[in-house]
Amino acid sequence: MADLIREAPLGQLVRWLTRKRYFKYLEEEEGFQIPWESSLDRAEKLTESNLAPTPSNEDAVSRQETVQDTGSMIEPRITRTKTRESTVPWSEDRFDVERQQSVERQKSAVIVPTKTSDGITLVDWYTTDDPANPQNWSSGKKAYVAILIFVYTFVVYATSSIYTSAQEEVMQKFHLSYSRASLILSLYVIGYGIGPLLFSPLSEIPLFGRNVPYMTSFALFVILAVPTALVDNYAGLLVLRFLTGFMGSPCLATGGATMQDLYSLLKLPYALTTWVAAAFCAPALGPLLSGFAVTAEGWRWAFWEVLWMSGPVWLLWFVTMPETSAANILLRRAKRLRALTGNENLRSQSEIDQGQKKFGTVMYEALAIPAIICVQDPAVLFTNLYSAVIYGIYYSYFEAFPLVYIGDYGFNIGELGIVYICIIVGCVLGVLTYCAYQWFYLEPDIKKNGLRAQEHRLVPALIAVWLLPIGLFWFGWTARPSIHWIVSILGITCFAYGAFVLFQCIFMYLPLSYPQYAASLFASNDAWRSAMAAGSIIYAHPMYINLGIGRGVSILGGLTVGGGLGVLALWYFGATLRAKSKFALS
Repeated sequence: MADLIREAPLGQLVRWLTRKRYFKYLEEEEGFQIPWESSLDRAEKLTESNLAPTPSNEDAVSRQETVQDTGSMIEPRITRTKTRESTVPWSEDRFDVERQQSVERQKSAVIVPTKTSDGITLVDWYTTDDPANPQNWSSGKKAYVAILIFVYTFVVYATSSIYTSAQEEVMQKFHLSYSRASLILSLYVIGYGIGPLLFSPLSEIPLFGRNVPYMTSFALFVILAVPTALVDNYAGLLVLRFLTGFMGSPCLATGGATMQDLYSLLKLPYALTTWVAAAFCAPALGPLLSGFAVTAEGWRWAFWEVLWMSGPVWLLWFVTMPETSAANILLRRAKRLRALTGNENLRSQSEIDQGQKKFGTVMYEALAIPAIICVQDPAVLFTNLYSAVIYGIYYSYFEAFPLVYIGDYGFNIGELGIVYICIIVGCVLGVLTYCAYQWFYLEPDIKKNGLRAQEHRLVPALIAVWLLPIGLFWFGWTARPSIHWIVSILGITCFAYGAFVLFQCIFMYLPLSYPQYAASLFASNDAWRSAMAAGSIIYAHPMYINLGIGRGVSILGGLTVGGGLGVLALWYFGATLRAKSKFALS
C-alpha cells in the first residue's frame, strides 16, 4: 500500500513538502547499491577467490568452469538489446518483446543496462521482475488502477447526458427555445472532443507522465461543477459546460494509453473492452441518475450530482492513483541515480529522446499528421466518418426518446431514464461477445500465428455492422402507441449490441495499421465523433418533429447500411490501401 500511495499525487506532494523524508525510494535508502553494479562486484569477487593458483592446468580449467556455473546460479544477469519502451506501440515488434519479457519474468534476473557509443548508460528496470514496472504489478493492483480509470471515465461521460432530465426546466428558467437549450449539452460534447487533441500529446511527454494531465484537469472539472450548479444566466451556463467537458477529456485521451501501460498487447483488448464499456454506458445512465431527482428537487440538482460523483473520485485518485508511464518512472529513477552517484552519464531513454524532439514537433505529430493521414488514407477517413455517424445516432436518442416515451407512451422523466438501460443491456452483450471471441479464438490464434493482418480484427464487425440498421428500423417503425413499448426498446438494444462490437473492432484495427500514430489517431477519432454527436443534438429534434420518428430514424438507418458496405470494403481492400500508404504499417 505504501508503494501505491508513494506514486500517487498525495505521496509525491508529501515527498516534496518533507524534502523526501517520507515515502523514500530504494535509491534514497541508506546502504543502497545499484543492482547491476553490486551483481558485477559479487561475480568478480567470486571469480578471484576461485581462481587461486592450482597444481595443474587441468585443475585450473575445471575451477573456471565451476565459477561460471556457480556465478550464473547465484546472480543471473541479462542485457536487453531492446526494451518495451524502445518499440512502437501496437506493433509486431512490441508483441515479440513482450513475449520474450514474459518468459524472462518467470525467473528474476538482474538487467545490465545498455551503454551507448558516447558513454551514456541507459537506466532500465533493475530486474526482470522489478516491482516498479507497471507490467510486473500484481493482477489486483492492475485491476484497481483500471477500475479508477473506469469510474473516472464513467463520471465524465455521464455528466454529458445528466443534463437532459433538467432541459425542460432550464428552458422555462432562461426562456429558451428547444435548440438553444440543447446547445448546453452540445457544447459539453464539443469540449470533451477537443480536449484530447491537447491532452493526448501532453500525456506522451515523459516529464509530465499520465498523472499530471489527469489530476490537474480533473481538479478543475470538480471545481467547475460548483459554479455550473449555481450559475444564473444562460451565457454563463454555456461557457461552464464547455469548460467542464474540456477538463474532463483526459480520461478519453489517455485512458487507453494507461491500459497499454499496464497490460501486454495480448491482454490489452480485455481491458480496453471494459474501459470502452464504461464510456459507452455512461451517457445512457446520465438521465437515470438525474431523472427522479430533478422532478423532486429542480434542475440544479442534476449539476450538483456531478459534484457528488466527481469529488470523491478525484480524492480517491489523489490518494491512490500511481503513475503508470514507464518512461516517466524511469526518467525519475535516472534523476535519483544521478543524485546518488554524481554520474551524469546515467540517463533514461526518454531524456535522450526529449533532446531530439521538441514540444512543437510532438504537437505537430498529434494535430497535423492525423489530419494528413485522414485526407490521404481512405481507410482512416471512412472509420472516422462512420464511427462519427454511429456516435451521432447514439446521441440523437436523447432527442428521440422523450418524443416517443413521454409523448406517445406517457412516461414521466424518471421512467424515461429507465428506458436508457436497454443501451447498457446491449453493451453487456457486446462485452460478453467480444471477450468470448478474444478468449476462445483470437488469443490462441495470435499465440500460434502472431498478430496476422490487421483486417483479421474486423471479422466480428462483418456481422455486427448489420445489427445497426436492423435495430434502427426496428425501433423507428415500432415506436408507436399501438405497439407495446418493449418492442421498440428491443430494437435499440440490438443497435447498441452491434455498435459496441463494431467500435471494438475499429479501435483495434486502427492502431495496428498506424502504430506510431495510434494515440493521435484515437484523439482525432474522438474529435470526429464528438463533433457529429454535438451536431446531432441540434438537428435531431427538428428532424424527428418534421419527419416523424419512423422516417427520421430510417434516414439514419440508411446511413448505417452504407457504412456496412464500407466495412466489407475495408475488410476486402484494406491490405491494398495500406500498401499504397506511406503512414501505415504493412
